[in-house]
Amino acid sequence: MADMRLVILGAGGRMGRTLVKTIADTPGATVVGAVEQAGSPLIGEDASVLAGLPASGVKLTADLKALLAGADGILDFTVPAATVAACALTAAAGIVHVVGTTGLSADDMGKLKAASARATIMQAGNMSLGVNLLAAVVRRVARALDEDYDIEIVEMHHNKKIDAPSGTALMLGQAAAQGRQVDLDKRSARGRDGITGARKRGDIGFAALRGGTVVGEHSVVFAGPAERVELTHRAEDRALFARGAVKAALWARGKPPGLYSMADVLGLADF
Repeated sequence: MADMRLVILGAGGRMGRTLVKTIADTPGATVVGAVEQAGSPLIGEDASVLAGLPASGVKLTADLKALLAGADGILDFTVPAATVAACALTAAAGIVHVVGTTGLSADDMGKLKAASARATIMQAGNMSLGVNLLAAVVRRVARALDEDYDIEIVEMHHNKKIDAPSGTALMLGQAAAQGRQVDLDKRSARGRDGITGARKRGDIGFAALRGGTVVGEHSVVFAGPAERVELTHRAEDRALFARGAVKAALWARGKPPGLYSMADVLGLADF
């Protein structure tokens, strides 16, 4: 089978450059397009050179639509507005769309769901294989431990991150809520400050820390009577997210249209 032809959105950013490097090292995949927002000073630059590789001739452009006819899929770690706009184009083209964008609202997810009637969309708040395994374990532990065990999710990221809680923290919170069979929107506790009163039984708490160059750390704490269970994942290099995204793209190739997750990629959907 010919290499999977991939377009990278946000190709000039840190994650975009990491994706270019990762694809160069991955058999079965190749970069055929690189996109940056209109007005970026990087428009016209060679994507491979920006990633520290020899020139490939793939130049950054703002015109995603023009690239899709020659692509099998796109890798998208951008911002919600850009992702929503791109999903309309990938739906029209009927190709794979791997979404690693965080901060997506319920309305944004509804638009991705609608686009998945024609596009093969693989969306995850975190593309790390380890994090997605952690989410599956969190679901099982939450199912096993009753509300005598308070659930708290603590995350830390670098000081440039713009959304909180992180998409990964929310994904882990959703896994815990699924295990408890509750609605996360109705049972989450965020931003405690001042005289808050006692912790409400059954809530799933979130705490977001920001500082330095931390790639990503997430802990799910089950705090019970006289004991505490802590499940933790630490990301040491954002290349692990790129590897997961490329693995997801290759997995999604040839799959029917639909909205998939990393749990599907890893065979963990029923774990």
